[in-house]
Parts: sequence; structure tokens; C-alpha cells
Amino acid sequence: MKSKIIELLTAHVEGLTAEEINTLIEIPPKPELGDFAFPCFRLAKTMRKAPQMIAADIKDALGDVDFLEKIDVQGAYLNFYINKSIYVKTMLDTALCPGYGNSDIGEGQTICIDYSSPNVAKNFHVGHLRTTIIGNSLYKIFSKLGYHVERINHLGDWGTQFGKLIVAYKTWGSKKAVEKDGIAELMKLYVKFHAEAEKDDSLNDDARAWFAKMEQGDEEALSIWQWFKDISLVEYKRTYALLGMEFDHYTGESFYRDKTQAVIDILKEKNLLTESEGANIVDLEAYDMAPCLITKKDGSSIYATRDLAAIYYRKNTYHFSKCLYVTGQEQKLHFAQVFKVIELIGNDWAKDQLVHIPYGLVSLEGAKLSSRNGNIIYAEEILTDAIAKIREIIEQKNPDLPDKDEVAKKVGIGAILFHDLYNQRIKDVSFRWDKVLNFDGETGPYVQYTYVRCASILRSLPDFKPDTDIDYSLITDSASMELLKELVRFPEVILAAAEKYEPSMVARYTIAVAQAFNKFYNDNRINVEDASLRTARVTLVYITGRILRDALELLGIECPEQM
Repeated sequence: MKSKIIELLTAHVEGLTAEEINTLIEIPPKPELGDFAFPCFRLAKTMRKAPQMIAADIKDALGDVDFLEKIDVQGAYLNFYINKSIYVKTMLDTALCPGYGNSDIGEGQTICIDYSSPNVAKNFHVGHLRTTIIGNSLYKIFSKLGYHVERINHLGDWGTQFGKLIVAYKTWGSKKAVEKDGIAELMKLYVKFHAEAEKDDSLNDDARAWFAKMEQGDEEALSIWQWFKDISLVEYKRTYALLGMEFDHYTGESFYRDKTQAVIDILKEKNLLTESEGANIVDLEAYDMAPCLITKKDGSSIYATRDLAAIYYRKNTYHFSKCLYVTGQEQKLHFAQVFKVIELIGNDWAKDQLVHIPYGLVSLEGAKLSSRNGNIIYAEEILTDAIAKIREIIEQKNPDLPDKDEVAKKVGIGAILFHDLYNQRIKDVSFRWDKVLNFDGETGPYVQYTYVRCASILRSLPDFKPDTDIDYSLITDSASMELLKELVRFPEVILAAAEKYEPSMVARYTIAVAQAFNKFYNDNRINVEDASLRTARVTLVYITGRILRDALELLGIECPEQM
């Protein structure tokens, strides 16, 4: 319908292209103002007329149009009222298409997404959930648009922190305690190291020495490091399984340690490497940035060096059209430096193919999370507590519900994911149990319950077939039309979410659909005696349920059939 209106206006409005008209067309804020509106302000300067007069002239020029009930002038706007039966038919035919919302826009292109990436030997806490949840949703969104996506977990499994942990383990730890308590024991040792190092700075020297041994291939150092890594991966994969998430690659920083020298050689060849106080840097002062540190005084690499090596590896291995990095906003400068170095080497593709996708900080009642100070909440604890809370609610309200544990898992995990994805990713999140586990209002459980309502209606009408002939004139009431308008936005919402790297657009869309459906449900009886009316209304129920399920899937949320 919008395309037809654009064609009409293009033929009768001079000085504007179809693309320009497309950007100007609006959806009126109230249904009584029409289905589409075209503002004429921009034409006033070239036509030397008041916008209201221009709108009236265009209306006269357009005359009667078969797919429009009427065209009306409202101030400077030209308002279009679509023939409702034609509008409903067009929207339903579109929404009933198999794979509705899918696209081939990304066909033949690969996107690498670097996300989650916890630091080995540290607990997977609530802060890691943000990157994991956002990255997983972006993977699903881009996959739906036809892109091939490589999911990369760039584990923080290399660096001086492992020297610190080895010192702590050899000084205060025991193999028995680590084997018994795993990461929890490693975290205790890590926190103890920093407390003791404040009193004895020589511990930091010892830590640097142990990391240097790791870089030099020392057998004992690498054996202890690998043990810490194996212990960590067991916990991480258990959390990922709880979230229903997988990765294609667990290629952490250590994977690139034998690839950094090639990057250093390239930088030398391009005369980009400068010595500064014994370290090697790339000077970025001309770009208003601090220098990018490449090697430290002792010659050991730093995470920037390994990120540079990772970019080359991913480009040569996956031939990505984009490489996305989902990390905290505090790493904005780091990635700006790394991307600029890649560009300075002579890779122009760095400008638009390397993208940092920042998100806001996670705090605990206003206090920033810190593994050094032990101020953390574990992700697995959050998830299992959410599941347990939903299980209690089920026992109170629907004790005979089949598969109670599975439903509790889907709803509990869904509540956590939706809570994170509903707000724009750049906003800070203050973690509070009462807020996260509040299932009223604009929440994941609310959307899931709306899906369950749709599923329940369809189960009560087993003879319904979605391809049945429909009398479109029977669902032109206000509530049905408003629901349809939301349903047909699904493809454009997915595309916009991908373009802005913003899963919250999908989350907010599910709320809009759920609210529109519940109004439709309250205003219209579904299982009526009139077979034609029943079929028409059930078709809307069917489409709503399918779109809610597919949209929640893009957020990593599963829908139970009953609640």
C-alpha cells in the first residue's frame, strides 16, 4: 500500500524522487487521521505556496484512486485512507507467506561476531551476560536476513593476570581445593593476590615473570594455565547450555599468541612502529588518540597486539563483510585504536567492516562490578533463581501444568533475557533482584503469555487451516486493523534492528504486538458461530502467535505452549 502511494505521489509531485517521498511519508499518530500521511512543508519553498494549498492541489490532481477510500487534507498534510478490505487482504497475504520476516539481503556474505568472551579463571557474572545476550540476538537477527554468521568466543585466556593467578596458586592455593571448588577457588586466590600485592609490590614482579615464562613456552607455566582454562570452560559451557546458546569458535587470546609476530613485522615494514620508554607503540596523536601499545618493555605482547592478529586471521579465514565486537562502552578507545592501526597499514575496508558495538555498564545497586574486589553476582545464580521463582508461581497458580520444569526454565530464562534486551544496549543497567524478577508490565513473561493465549485458541479449534479463504471485510474493525498494522511491521523491524545493531527494537516490537493482540482479543470474540467470521479472526490469532514466537526467538527466548 505504501509503495502504491509512493508511485502516485511520484507521478504528481515535481522535484522529489520516489526515495525522497518514501522518507517523508509518515504513519499518523491516530487511526482517524488515516493510514499514511504526506507532509508538504518541504515543497513550500520550491512551489512558493503555503503547504496547505500544496496539499489541496495534490489531492485534486490525484482524483479518485481505486485502492483508497479517500484522500483528506489536514493542515499541511495529505492523509491517505486505504480501502480497508484491500488493505487487510494485502497485509494478510503478506503475513501468511512462509518464512515471513526472512530475507536474502545477506546472501553470500559472512559476518563475524565477537561476543561473550569471559576472562578465564573468573566467574561468569552478570556483566558477562550483557555481551552474551546481545551478541546472541545479533547472531539470530543477521542469520534471519540471510547472512552466514561466525559466532566467536574470544576468551580472555592470556595475559599478566594468569601470572598473578599462578603466583597466588603456588603461594596460597592447593590442587585439592581447586579441584573441589573450581572457579570459585580460583577467584578467591585472584582476590587474595590483589589484597596482598597492595602490601607487597614484589608479587606483581613475580606475576610478570610467570607470564613471561608462559610467553616463552615454559612447560610448568603452560600446564598450570591450561588446567585453569579447562576448569573455566566447564562452567562457561554449563551457563551457555542453560541459556540455550552455542559458539562456532572458542578461539581466545592464546590462539593468536603465535600470530602476533607477523603483525609486528607488518608494522615495522610500514614504518608505523615507534619505541617509547622501551615499549613499542603506534603513534596515533594525529587522530586525537593515545598511542596503541604493541609490545611491552619485556617484549611480551598485549591484548591490542592479539586483537590485531585476530582481525587478520578472521579476514583471511572467513572473508567477512563485517566483523562485530560486542563489548562494554569502556573499550571504545581500545577498538578505535586497533581499527585505526589496521587502516593505517593500508586496509581501507577497516573503516566500514570493523564495528565496535558498545553497551552500558552493569552495576550492583549502583556499585560497579569488580572481580578484583569480589563484588559480583554469578550468571548461573541469576538464571537458576529466576527459574526457581517461576516454578513457585506455577505451583501456586497452575499446579497441574504439564512439563512444569521445562516451562519454568523457558519463562525464567526468558525474563532475564528480555529484561536486558528491552532497553537500548547503550544504557547502563543497575542490577536489582526485585527489578529483574518483576514479571509485571512490559516483560518477557507478558509476551510469552500472549503467545500461549494464541496457542490455546488454536488448540481449541483443531480444524482451522491458515490457507482457508477469508472474507477480508469481516476484520476491518479498529482493533483488528491496529493489530494487522503491527504484524506487517515485522520485516522492517528486523532490518532496522540489524542496521542499528539494536535488539531492543525487536523486544519493544513484541510488546507492541502483544498489546495490540490483547486489545483485539478483548474487543472480539474468537470462537463465534459464524464460520466466516471465526476463520477471519482465528487467522489473525495464528499470524500473531507465529510472529511472537519468531520475534522472541530472535532474542534467544523460547515460547512454552502452556503457562
